[in-house]
Amino acid sequence: MRVRVIGAGVAGLTCAHAFAARGAQVTVIERKSGSGQGCSWYAGGMLAPWCERESAEPIIAELGHESLAYWRAAVPDVPNEGSLVLAPPRDLPDLKRFSRRTEAFEWVDGARIGELEPDLDGRFDQGLFFPTEAHLEPRKALAALTQKLVEEYQVAFRFAADGFDEVDDQSGETEQADFVVDCRGLAARDALADLRGVKGEMLVLYSTEIALKRPVRLLHPRIPVYIVPRGDGHFMIGATSIENDERGRVTGRSMLELLGAAYALHPAFGEAEIVEIGADVRPAFPDNLPRLRRRGTTLYVNGLYRHGFLAAPALARRAAEVAFDGAYFPEVMDEDHRQW
Repeated sequence: MRVRVIGAGVAGLTCAHAFAARGAQVTVIERKSGSGQGCSWYAGGMLAPWCERESAEPIIAELGHESLAYWRAAVPDVPNEGSLVLAPPRDLPDLKRFSRRTEAFEWVDGARIGELEPDLDGRFDQGLFFPTEAHLEPRKALAALTQKLVEEYQVAFRFAADGFDEVDDQSGETEQADFVVDCRGLAARDALADLRGVKGEMLVLYSTEIALKRPVRLLHPRIPVYIVPRGDGHFMIGATSIENDERGRVTGRSMLELLGAAYALHPAFGEAEIVEIGADVRPAFPDNLPRLRRRGTTLYVNGLYRHGFLAAPALARRAAEVAFDGAYFPEVMDEDHRQW
């Protein structure tokens, strides 16, 4: 089967992997100059299906468990340190509410928090520890996956830097594909009218005064944030969820709130260097759940919202089974998800 994958973000690359592993001849086309340069570039990379149950439907945790195993096998450097959820003493009711909406965690006291994260010793009295979760560095993970696709599966890539800048291939090569997998994210609104954009803003800080082993979620009263260690003193702080599709624009209010929450976790972040500020727009359907939509020999993989790395590999495996086996997955193909 000759397969054309449109888009080289986390959805496109995992779909390319799933199809190539089934023996397809895969070409990935991308209007940017390289892999993972869309909203995947600004992702947190938390593989936290249990934590996401706090605000997401059960299907996200189901997809996330499959994807967690995928990332551990597919790319190097996936720290299996779990996740830690904390809140200031005044916000203990929020921590209890969080615990009621999820599972697979253990309550930890201040002493245990200090064992898990020595630099947070004495700063929090209670927290939730999710020992089976993990995280990765999205940019490194997608670079490693791209390399795997080229070297092990002979997947071909065509980027804008190669003189190709239109996802609708005017050369006619699209017509030569037996199957097209459209992973364009928000750009697919020309075909998926119910897609909307949800902007996420983030920043990266550098500090040698604090070290963390795992992602830490702080249930801040104004804006819950997560702090993800990226190694070598770098920390990704994210992420806002704003109902608009303004790419690249980061507001002062968002930066104040993200920085304030990081400072509330540890004062060392107040002296940290800001090395990057970024924003992009996540594609989402009205219910914030992902979809596979088939139209003839084209399959749209979209609506990953803020669960890209958590959901993409599981969706990609389903997409390949739709194309090769005629499979049908109601949990991501039925339009009415209320039963799930």
